[in-house]
Amino acid sequence: MSDNNYDSRPEAAPIKPTNPQVWERDILEKLAFATLQEQRARRRWNIFFRFVALAIVLVVLFQAFELGNTDMESSSAHTALVEIDGTIEAGGSGAADVVIPALNRAYEDSGSVGIILRINSPGGSPVQAGIINDEIARLRKAYPKKPLHVVVDEMCASGGYYIAAAADKIFVNKASIVGSIGVLMGGFGFTGLMDKIGVERRVMTAGENKAFMDPFSPQTEEQKNHAQSLLNEIHQQFINVVRNGRGTRLKETPDMFSGLFWSGSKAVELGLADGFGTVDSVARDELKAADIIDYTQHEGLSERVLKKFGAAAGESAVKSLWNGSGPSFR
Repeated sequence: MSDNNYDSRPEAAPIKPTNPQVWERDILEKLAFATLQEQRARRRWNIFFRFVALAIVLVVLFQAFELGNTDMESSSAHTALVEIDGTIEAGGSGAADVVIPALNRAYEDSGSVGIILRINSPGGSPVQAGIINDEIARLRKAYPKKPLHVVVDEMCASGGYYIAAAADKIFVNKASIVGSIGVLMGGFGFTGLMDKIGVERRVMTAGENKAFMDPFSPQTEEQKNHAQSLLNEIHQQFINVVRNGRGTRLKETPDMFSGLFWSGSKAVELGLADGFGTVDSVARDELKAADIIDYTQHEGLSERVLKKFGAAAGESAVKSLWNGSGPSFR
């Protein structure tokens, strides 16, 4: 009977005490692994920063080499090239403070026999275009033996043509777009929509006309007439510049100053341009100096990096607001 009362269940395995050497070894392994990971990360960052430093050094050396070559080559007779590519606006590649220093360097170089201003622009700020036009007139008087010719690429419209009118001659491609001698002031008005949806505009000014270009406020006839008078005044300035620059070559028509634009072929017929040509052909045939040196002030590496990462976002937003309401040669 005693055999029948025997408990055959296995006894529970005894709990073994944790070996202090085991967990100490685990902690040491984890610490060693973490240290190794940190060293690898530090090594990768060191390599990265070394590459960045090397890239900067190479860029600086390359720019210095280019400047050195320019100085060396400019001692011989050559054609100086300055480019305006894109919208003419403050802070852009077509701004007066970018174009004018390049023009001055081109004229001051003893090796330059003449200047080609290559323009590919739809227009832009009347102020920037006017400043460049005035500087070209000054430089032509200061260096009467160095002609300045404009070569039009795709287009030379509005503010671009305002600048071109100051040149000795203008050369185009037969399919280039030339003209658009007019002034634009654009914007939107939302007062009707606000009335429909029941939105009230609240704006406070000191001066009854301070907000007359506000798209959410109504305009009076007096305000519209004032804006039109401003446009007419700037338009007349544009017309005077074209007439003075082109002189008797200009064959005026009733719509020449209406804001229309023409092909390069028609521009030659109207006297808005002098002939057909490229940078190479004008340098070779007109200036008799086939060697060309570019004096254009190109955007620097630091500026490109800042723009890439959005450093100019705020400035661009301000520009867009102003360009939507201010006068424009576009």
